Order: sequence, then structure tokens, then C-alpha cells
Amino acid sequence: MKETSYCSSTYFKQLIPGILLFFTILFGCSPSHTHGQSEIIQEKDIMMPTRDGAMLATDIYRLKDAPPSPVLVARTPYNKNNTRLDFERYLNAGYVIVIQDVRGRYASEGDFESYVYETNDALDLYDWINQQPWSNGKIGTFGGSYLGGTQTLPARENHPAVKTMVPEITFSNTHEGTSYQGGAKVLHDLRWIVSILPDLMERRRARGEDVEPRESIPDEISVLNGLPLANHPYIAKYAPFYIEWLKNPNAGPYWEERSPNSGYQNMTIPAMHISGWYDIFVRGTIEIYTSMRDKAGSEIARKNQRLIMGPWTHMNFSGEFPEISFGPESSSSAIDMDGIKLRWYDRWVKGEKNGIEQEDPVMIFTMGINKWRTEKDWPIPGTEYKNFYLRSGGKANSVKGDGYLSEQAPIGEKPDVFVYDPMNPVPTLGGQVILPGPNATGPRDQMEVELRDDVLVYSTPVLEKAIEVTGDITLKLFISSSAPDTDFTAKLVDVFPDGRAMLLTTGIKRVRYRNSLEKEELMEPGKVYEVEIDLQATSNVFLPGHQIRLEVSSSNFPQFNRNSNTGGSIYFESAEEYQKATNKVYHEDEFPSVLILPVIER
Repeated sequence: MKETSYCSSTYFKQLIPGILLFFTILFGCSPSHTHGQSEIIQEKDIMMPTRDGAMLATDIYRLKDAPPSPVLVARTPYNKNNTRLDFERYLNAGYVIVIQDVRGRYASEGDFESYVYETNDALDLYDWINQQPWSNGKIGTFGGSYLGGTQTLPARENHPAVKTMVPEITFSNTHEGTSYQGGAKVLHDLRWIVSILPDLMERRRARGEDVEPRESIPDEISVLNGLPLANHPYIAKYAPFYIEWLKNPNAGPYWEERSPNSGYQNMTIPAMHISGWYDIFVRGTIEIYTSMRDKAGSEIARKNQRLIMGPWTHMNFSGEFPEISFGPESSSSAIDMDGIKLRWYDRWVKGEKNGIEQEDPVMIFTMGINKWRTEKDWPIPGTEYKNFYLRSGGKANSVKGDGYLSEQAPIGEKPDVFVYDPMNPVPTLGGQVILPGPNATGPRDQMEVELRDDVLVYSTPVLEKAIEVTGDITLKLFISSSAPDTDFTAKLVDVFPDGRAMLLTTGIKRVRYRNSLEKEELMEPGKVYEVEIDLQATSNVFLPGHQIRLEVSSSNFPQFNRNSNTGGSIYFESAEEYQKATNKVYHEDEFPSVLILPVIER
């Protein structure tokens, strides 16, 4: 069987399509078996015992005859054999690499349940590594997406051997920003569940259980479109933890014990956090950085957090997309991300005084001008939060309507009205998502959706001078609905002189969670309520000749599940129960809906 190089861009795009995945491209392409005059020793499928007896398959890569060395560790649910790395740079720098299949995945024993076993199993691995003759007792960790969680969750326990971690494109809270956003269910994890069903089923078959044929697994499109959302028997049978996620839509103790953000005050190590403006975990990555900077349990940790944000998605660090390019300097390779990480490990795992801790802690790529820069903090000091009020004559429907953004507050204007039909939702076009199709993620032209009457469009006049927007973005809406519950969605868009409306970032609020993600409060139909939508963060310069645009609607599917508008248990309702809703957005002196942008003076 031909081995595929992991650094192949074609292979990377095709790798387990659509799953929540980032096999961290930490070192490059496939491993050599010799390094100069030194032989690389590969020890495969070493079975490491855990405290409850489950044996976890572990691979070790090291140089022959090397002295006891520091160890870089990754734990993955995506098959350690698919992590094809060029170890030479790191082996030559004096590291051992250890990669382990998490419990219940691929060559490891036990049953997989997302997030549940990652803390104790990682602690057992660190203990085991310290007992090995090739280890000097110092550990650094690496990996992205789920592999980021396998670092941050055990970091709450402060294993003495772990000196630093580098979590990439990963979550801070397994509820908000991971399984849910603004109270709505994100659906990239449902695609992930469909993608891992074959392996979960094969494990049952190997134990002698009666298992359906692999060919009978429903495709991800039918699963995403299916209602009720919880009505997928294969998922209930082979991944029952996903049904538990649907049964726990409110934030609270169920999610806290599975979330890194429950223990930032206990973490005591320096960390480097890496993500992209179009990553599904853009908010999570920034939150881990700011939380450890402010709350970590040691001064060395609080003073040594590093944040890197590029023009990247969850699975594309190139800066190149079908409808836009951010230039040759936008990729992770252009800034030598491997070299940055290596200096970080050398400083904190080896203890080398290389000065990296004296550099600015924040490195961001600003789109529009397409340049990297460093900053001393996040949010950027001196940020001015400017109000852009939603305005219209009551007909902001579609790009052909009369909606506009103004720095002047409205007085006595009519509300904008649209009908939200969950059986005809606004389709997702790019953004912070992982969806089928080559153009589904990242910056996409929104003109197709802006032609719909159920999308309200508000734009500034053509800009005469550049405006930089860098930081967290918030939309405050005054709304009403004919339904006891509905959603409001938002998109921030950069309109180019040629008419392209390129998406920057998105947000949503399920109105029953307008006051708290922990408690549902239904609406009184027709009553005006204030809702706040987190549009996450970005860094973009709106150039002269461009326009700043805001889109408002009530669906963005399948990035988020559709609201049934009934006020009931959405994930267990059939299509026949779903209803249309007439939704209104108000902008007048008493109800001034406003977009709040973090503006950096240039």
C-alpha cells in the first residue's frame, strides 16, 4: 500500500473529510529512518498501562544511542499512524517524540467517550514516560483540535514533568464555542461523529457483537438534514455520548468537568496558543490565552503566554482560498512556525535562555493589508470601541433593501421584518466551520445569501479612508418574534470594490439563552427583548473603496442547527413540529440596535 505524505496539500484536504480534526503539522513530511550518522529508532504499539488496566497504544521516536532526553507528547483520537512527521529537526534538537492513541481509538483498548478520560490517561502517560530510560523527566506537549484538549485538560492537574504546552486550534469550553455557540447547537461535531462511526462499529464487531454492515452508515449530508437531530439510531448505539450532549443543552456542571476553563487557576506552565481567524475555535484559543494570562496559578505562567493568530481555518494554514489569497507571507510555513515552536520548547522544556520570553506575546496577521505584526497584549492597548447603528426605512431585506450602518443613532425608525422558515434556512457559506465541499470554510462571497429577503443587510457608505477592526466584535439587537423562541444570526462582511462580499466572522444567539446559557427563558410573542451576539474576533483593515457590512437573519445552516420556533426540546422534535416565525429587528431611540467594532487608529 502506498504511503501518503502528510504534508501533501491534496491529501490534507481529503484526510477524513469534514471531521473535527487537525493532525498538527508540527514538523513537515514523512519521517526518515536515519539522521546524519544517527539511526532513528521507531518503537510501535507499545502498550502503556493505565490506572484502571486499559492498555493504550503508544509510538516512540528517538535517536539511537542518544542520552536521556526531553520528550514531546501528543495524544490523538485520529490514529497515531496517520501522524506523519519529519522528526529530524526535533530529534536533532535533542527531543524524543511520543504519540499515543487515546482510549477507545484505533490500537488502544477501552471505550471512547469524548473528553472523559483525557485527564487521567494523560497523567498516567506522563508517569510512564518518566520511568523510561530514554526520558530525562521533562515533557512538552503538542497538537491541535482534540489534541489540544488532550493537553489542556490534564494541565489542570499540574504534572511536575510537563514544562509547557502548545495547544493549537482548540477549545476552552466544551459547551460554549465547541458543542454549542450562543445557545445554538453547532453541527461540525455531528459530522465528526459520523466520520468515526466505522471505527466505533469495528471495535464492537471485534468484541463479537452483532454490528450492522459498514455500508449502511448514513452519509453526513442526510444526518445533518435529518430531524429530529437526536433520531439517528447508529449514533445512539455507537456514540451515545453525543445524545447526552443533546440532552444537556444548558451550560453547567455536566460541561464544566469536561472543560479546560474549569481549571485555569490551577495551571502553572507557560503555553503557546495558535489558531486562525476562520477556525471553529477562534474564540476558544483566545480565551485560553487571556484566561491563563490573567488567572494561571503561577507568576511564570501568567507572564509567559503566547498567542499567534493567522488567516487560517481549522484545516488550512496556507492563507490561500478559492475566492481570495492573503499573500505569500500568510502561511504558517512563511513565518517558520516550526522554528517558533522549537524555540519555545527549547526555552521552557530544556531551560535554554534564548530570549523568546522577552518578545511581544501576541502575533497576529491583519487581513486587508495582509501583514503580520506583534502586539504587547490582547485586546490591543488603545482599542477604541465604536458604535455603528443599524438604520433603515423598515425595508433592509436583502442587499437590495434600504439598510445601512451609521455612527449616528436612530430616532423613530420602523423595524425591519422578515419571516424565518426553518425548512428553508439561510445556507452556510464559509466562515468558522468545517462543512462538505471545497469552498465551505473560510472567506466566502456572501452575495448569494444577501439576495434573500430573510437576510437583513446593513452597509456603511463606501469608505474614503481605511478602518482597522482588530479585536472582539459584539452586536446588540432589539428584537421581537411571533414565536416563543427563535434564533438571530449575524455576519460581519468586507465588501470589495468589485462587489464581492467577503465573510469575516459569524455569530448566533438562541433567544431563550439571552440572559444566561445556564437557564432558558422563553419569549412573550411580540414583546421587545435585547439580545447580544458574540461575533468572535478578527483582524481586518477595511480599505478605501470598501464597505463594512452586517447581515442579520435567523439561521445559518448547517453551521448551526435550525431553531424549531416552538420553544420546545428542539433536538427531539420532528420536522412536522417546526414552525415559521415572523421576526423583527428594531432601531429607534428607545431600541438602538448597534454593531460595536474594535477600531485601531492607523
